[in-house]
Amino acid sequence: MRHLSLAALLVSLPLPAAPLAAQAIPPSPVLPGEGQQDARLKQLFHDSDEASLARSPINGLFRGDMRRADRIGDFFSDTWIAAERAAAESDLKRLGQIDRAKLTPTNQIAYDVFRQQTETTLKGLDPSLVALTIVRPMDHFFGIQTFYPEFASGQGAAPFNTVADYDNNLKRNVEYAHLLDEAIERFRQGMKSGVVQPKLVVRNMIAQFDNLLAVPVEDSTFYGPLKRFPTTIPAAEQARLKAAYAAQIRDVIVPAEKRMRSFLADTYLPAARDSVGLVGMPGGDRLYSYLIEQNTTLPLKAEDVHQLGLSEVARILKAMEVQKQAVGFKGSLPEFFTFLRTDARFQPKSAAQLREGYEAIGRRVDARIREQFSLIPKTALEIRPVPAFKEKTDAGGSYQGGTPDGTRPGVFYYNTYDLPSRYMWEMETLYLHEAVPGHHFQISLAQENAALPAFMRFGGNTAYAEGWALYAETLWPELGMETDPYQRMGGLNDEMLRAMRLVVDTGIHAKGWTRDQAIDYMLANSPMARTDATAEVERYIAIPGQALAYKIGQLTISRLKAQAKTELGARFDPRRFHAEVLDTGALPMPVLEKKIADWIAAEKKR
Repeated sequence: MRHLSLAALLVSLPLPAAPLAAQAIPPSPVLPGEGQQDARLKQLFHDSDEASLARSPINGLFRGDMRRADRIGDFFSDTWIAAERAAAESDLKRLGQIDRAKLTPTNQIAYDVFRQQTETTLKGLDPSLVALTIVRPMDHFFGIQTFYPEFASGQGAAPFNTVADYDNNLKRNVEYAHLLDEAIERFRQGMKSGVVQPKLVVRNMIAQFDNLLAVPVEDSTFYGPLKRFPTTIPAAEQARLKAAYAAQIRDVIVPAEKRMRSFLADTYLPAARDSVGLVGMPGGDRLYSYLIEQNTTLPLKAEDVHQLGLSEVARILKAMEVQKQAVGFKGSLPEFFTFLRTDARFQPKSAAQLREGYEAIGRRVDARIREQFSLIPKTALEIRPVPAFKEKTDAGGSYQGGTPDGTRPGVFYYNTYDLPSRYMWEMETLYLHEAVPGHHFQISLAQENAALPAFMRFGGNTAYAEGWALYAETLWPELGMETDPYQRMGGLNDEMLRAMRLVVDTGIHAKGWTRDQAIDYMLANSPMARTDATAEVERYIAIPGQALAYKIGQLTISRLKAQAKTELGARFDPRRFHAEVLDTGALPMPVLEKKIADWIAAEKKR
C-alpha cells in the first residue's frame, strides 16, 4: 500500500519479502478461463506495482528486488507525495475502465481489494491530512531510526553477499543521513503550523538516538556487515570496505544522528505538545477518523469502537475469573494479576530459557498443525531475540517475513529486555500470534502465491494481518496449547490486551486520556507487566489507530467462522475454511466477508 510518509510506510504490516529479482517481474500470466478484462486488470496491477517500487526503492529491497538496491526513497519530499497522489488517481481511473462483471471470481476479489486500498490511500493523501502527517515524519515506533540501522546491519533484510551489495549499502547510508536532515526540516514546518509530536514521543526518540550514538565506530550497528564477510570477497576489497564504512560512520552517519538528536532535544522538545492524544492537536479529530478507517478497513466511529472495547473487556474478565478459580487462588482478580506479575516461578531465569521454551512450543504446534491447515508455507522460521539497540521500546514479540525462495527465513523475535517481566505464562499465545499459525503463515503463504498480483502478495492491511494473528491465538484448543490454567491466562491476557486497545486508543485520541490514565486502566484489567503496559500505551500515542485493527479483524474472522459452522454443519472443514481465508492475501474486511459468504454458498452445493 501507499502511505503518507516513511513513518506510515511501516505501520500496516511487517514488510515481507519476495524472490530475488534482478529485473522486472512480468505481469501475471493470463490463465485458462480468463479474458481481455482479466488481462487488462493484471497489466494495471503490474504497472502500478512497478511505478510504486520506482518511487519507493526500499520496498523493493524488502522484497528482494535488487534493481534499485542503492536507494531508499525520498519519502519526506513534496515531489514524492505528489507522485503518490497522482499514481492513486491514475490507478483508479484505469480501474474504472475495466468491466468487473467480466472478470473471473478471483480477479473480482483482486479488483475489490485494489479499489478499496487505493481509495483509502487517496483519502490519506488529501492535502489537509498530509499537512497533519508529513510534519511529524518520525516517532519512536516507526521512525526511520527504528528500522534502518538493523536493515543495514548485516542481519536485516539488506543482502551482503557481494562487493556490489556492500557498495550499495554505502550509498543507501548516505540517503539515510539525508532523510534525517529532511525530517528536521519537516519538524520545523510543523512547529510553524502548530502540528507537533507529543513531548513523550520526542523524549523516546532522543533516547533511541542516544543508544545509537553511545558506541564506538567498530561497535556501531552500521559496521555490522564488516564483521561477517562472505569468503568470496577478496581481502583487498574487505580492507577497502572496512576503511570506507568506518569513515562513513564517523563522518556522515554519526554527524547526521547527532544533528537530529540535538535538534530534538534543544529545539523541538520545547515546542512539542504536553498532550499525548490527537484530540489535543489541531486537526487531530479529522486525522483520527481517517486512521480508524485506514487501519480497520471499516468506517467506524471512535465512540462505537470504545464501547465495543468496554464490552469485550467485561467478557474477558469473567473468563479470567474462571481460570483464577481453576488454580485455587483465593484472592481477588486484581490480587491474582499481582501474583502473576510478581511470583518468581513465572519469570525466566535467562534469555536461553526463553529461546528453548519457544523452540519447544514450536515443536508441539508443528505436531498438530496439519489437523487445522492444508496450506503450509515453505518458508522456514527462525526464533531470535530482539536486537539490543531497540529492545527497550520494542514489543514483547514481533515477526519479520522471509523470502519464498528460501534465501532468508521468516523470523519470530522475542524480547529479553527487563527479563523478569517476560512471563512464561504468555509464551504459548505469543508464539501462536507471531509465528505459527499467525504472522508466519499469513505473510509467507501470501508471498509464496505467485498467482496473486504483487500488491496482494506483499501488501495488505492491519485489520487482516493482525486480525488473523489474533484469530490464530484462538486455535489453542485445536493445537493442544494452553492446557495449563496459567498458559490459558496468558491467552486471555493477550486477548484482553487487544480488547483494552479499543478502549485505550480511542480514550487517548478521542477522549483526552492521559498516558498514566491509560497505563492504570491496562494494569487494572490484566496481569500484564508495567513495562509492557507502558510500552503499549506509548506505542498507541506514537501510531494512533493501528492498535484498533487487531480486535476488529479477529472479531470479523471469528464471526465468519461461526457463520460457516452454523450454515455448513457437519460439512464444515476447518482446513478448507482456513485455506479460503488465507489463499488470497490480506483482504479488507468487507471483501473478506463477501468472499466467505460466496464460499459458504459454494460449499453447500458440493
